[in-house]
Amino acid sequence: MGPGNNLIIKTENLWKTYEMGEVAAVQALRGVSLEIPRNEYAAIMGPSGSGKSTLMNLIGCLDTPTQGRYWLNGQLVSELDDDQLAFIRNKEIGFVFQTFNLLPRATALHNVELPLIYNGTPAAARRERAGEVLAAVDMAARMNHRPNELSGGERQRVAMARALVNNPSLILADEPTGNLDSQTSAEIMELLDRLQEQGNTILLVTHERDIAAHANRIIHIRDGEIESDERTR
Repeated sequence: MGPGNNLIIKTENLWKTYEMGEVAAVQALRGVSLEIPRNEYAAIMGPSGSGKSTLMNLIGCLDTPTQGRYWLNGQLVSELDDDQLAFIRNKEIGFVFQTFNLLPRATALHNVELPLIYNGTPAAARRERAGEVLAAVDMAARMNHRPNELSGGERQRVAMARALVNNPSLILADEPTGNLDSQTSAEIMELLDRLQEQGNTILLVTHERDIAAHANRIIHIRDGEIESDERTR
């Protein structure tokens, strides 16, 4: 049974087993079923080793489940090979990481253009679109600066612009404020709030309660299973 049109994410009985030698196996996920509709703002929380990173990797099409099915924006992606997954990742998902993952020698504009280079967008259209999303995250004035000329908060804004540039179905933010001070963290979270208000679907992975509190829904993972799934507003 496929997902309805309103679901960005639907997982059905996802298991992920890591073989650790001939006898040992680690069950990182144990039958996770989850639905995330469009324009949801959800946080995934859990202690270290809970399976939240594994779930994030499966949802982000960075890995495939051992068992179970996963639909992203209506497409069954749990059966795809690595090349097909790479295509889906670039088209459907905007990633924001704790470590920013920017190219150090490239300007902010060029860093934001990268996903468009991969999908073959012509140069003039790339620059225009990259400029638009940099403006949307209040970085238009810094677009020709390289990462080492930017503060941590500015680097994360550039990373968020890169995540937005393809008009993805889903923004996946993994500890997006983990390397930022509290004032800068608050600014980045305000920006994520704004992006969700503009119609983006956001999935936030964090171990910090005050960061998760920005979401409308908090999903707790423990021992590879969903322990609780509650709407906060």
